[in-house]
Amino acid sequence: MEFEDVQYKVRNSRYAHSNPVKAVVSKVASQLNTEQDNYKHILNGLTGSIGPGEVLALMGPSGSGKTTLLNIIGGRLQENVNGNITYNGVPYNPGVKRSGRNFGFCCIFEAAKEHEQKHKYDRVEMIIKELGLERCRHTRIGGGLVKGISGGERKRTSIGYEILVDPSLLLLDEPTSGLDSTSANRLLQILQGVAEGGRTIITTIHQPSSRMFHTFNKILLIAEGYPVYYGKAREAMDYFSSLSFKPEIPMNPAEFLLDLATGHVNDISVPEDFKKTSSRLDSEKAVLKYLQTKYKTELEPKEKEDNHQSTEMQEHLQLAIQVKKDWTMTWWEQFLILFKRTFRERLRDYLDKLRLVQSIGVAVLLGLLWWKSNNATEAQLRDQIGLMFYICIFWTSSSLIGAVYVFPFEKIYLVKERKADMYRLSVYYVCSTLSDMMAHVLYPTIFMAILYFMADFKRSVTCFFLTLFAILLVAITSQGAGELFGAAVLSIKRAGMIASLVLMLFLLTGGYYVQHIPKFMRWLKYVSFMYYGFRLLLKVQYSGGELYECESKGGCRTLQSSPSFDTVNLNGGFKEVWVLLAMALAYRICAYICLRKRISSYQL
Repeated sequence: MEFEDVQYKVRNSRYAHSNPVKAVVSKVASQLNTEQDNYKHILNGLTGSIGPGEVLALMGPSGSGKTTLLNIIGGRLQENVNGNITYNGVPYNPGVKRSGRNFGFCCIFEAAKEHEQKHKYDRVEMIIKELGLERCRHTRIGGGLVKGISGGERKRTSIGYEILVDPSLLLLDEPTSGLDSTSANRLLQILQGVAEGGRTIITTIHQPSSRMFHTFNKILLIAEGYPVYYGKAREAMDYFSSLSFKPEIPMNPAEFLLDLATGHVNDISVPEDFKKTSSRLDSEKAVLKYLQTKYKTELEPKEKEDNHQSTEMQEHLQLAIQVKKDWTMTWWEQFLILFKRTFRERLRDYLDKLRLVQSIGVAVLLGLLWWKSNNATEAQLRDQIGLMFYICIFWTSSSLIGAVYVFPFEKIYLVKERKADMYRLSVYYVCSTLSDMMAHVLYPTIFMAILYFMADFKRSVTCFFLTLFAILLVAITSQGAGELFGAAVLSIKRAGMIASLVLMLFLLTGGYYVQHIPKFMRWLKYVSFMYYGFRLLLKVQYSGGELYECESKGGCRTLQSSPSFDTVNLNGGFKEVWVLLAMALAYRICAYICLRKRISSYQL
């Protein structure tokens, strides 16, 4: 893996203001400046290479650009990036990450096709032993709210997940952070063993111990986005000594390098031309400028020359890789594997006792309140219609709120897996929707099986299944709307707020509280799936020619003549079914488009 003259910049946010007037003024002022002034340079001309069996450590103080470079190498940052990055001579492209075992950007889903079942299990056993995870192999990983394995074991598990498919290139961001020295040393020893198996490893590390430092083959020392050293770890001290930078006291090599990368030269001898510096701040800037200049003249030319010597081999490898740009598994094969994982992850939510108790409890409560209801009089008819509208409210809110948080909650690992091209986004979306849809079918079915007969709705098998179908249609459409709002913002707080506002809007325009909406507001009801769901329930339960009020003085009347059905033609067919189906499909298409757009632009 080679990178040359890598540069990265971000748009400067100094002109951003919460005050709109100041924002406009600042924007005009910024346009008067050069394009260069509008950007902040994060990385400035980084060059290096790393081969099989080697570990490259990216070192530098916080904010120096280590993680940014790692993300660029991994293909997670591509905008505003300049320079050349090649993998066996091939520039970054999706085919590199999908090209199987030769590159470390594939995943378990692609490996599943290449290995027989026994071979896969044997490889898992080998990695568990290699990473020292035998003791916790049957323990839950856990997290912030669930107790599980230790921090070191969790990090080793993450590494095992990545090397399961035997990648050639492994990228690690601060793998030793939060670990004690013993655990950190053990983890670095494991990584060294992984590299000796023919893999290439690039890792960021902040301040390693002396023992850890000597496990690295190469070091790239970054200061304020500029390179100040690149080469073998064991030669770093000799290089800086040749520049007259020498520790005056016994010092950890890593600590010595980090002091130089920040310009701090306490207890470090410096060249004579720095001793006359008037202030500490000027001295730090002068040290960094000197080191950057020396790197440009002494180290960078040699590294670029080495990079250009492998052209013929790279061209051969490039042809081998270009043949395999497509996915190694079909859409259907990815679906079968991912659906199984998604369903297992969410099964506990689907079989949640609280949700079951809620569905049964609300159904029984409503059944008792509307026990053996009928529509013999206008008042009784209004009560029964009110029950139907409440059913719409209950399952609309339940499905909408339940679906709106799915993508915001899974955002972090979804972005990570998508950046690594583990699977098609369409596969993930379909698996997520179908898995959740099972819950949106199960609980309404249990709910209606209890309430329907307690409330004494129309005793007909056809009518029961049509009513259940209408409720399921409302729930599935609501699920699609929730997915859209969640995918559009990918924020738990904002998604919940939007869902609440939309729910209130659809509640008011559903056709129960206000039937005759003013003309200038009438368009709202046509985008409300609650409006169509409520009308569909009424048409299923009631017939326009059905008689009621037969015991009144005026004699029997048809239900269609009731004020409750002023805006509903009970004999007008079931066009609402097609409208709801179209809405359910449209919401999901829009949700997928929003999710793809937001995930592709989201940075970890």
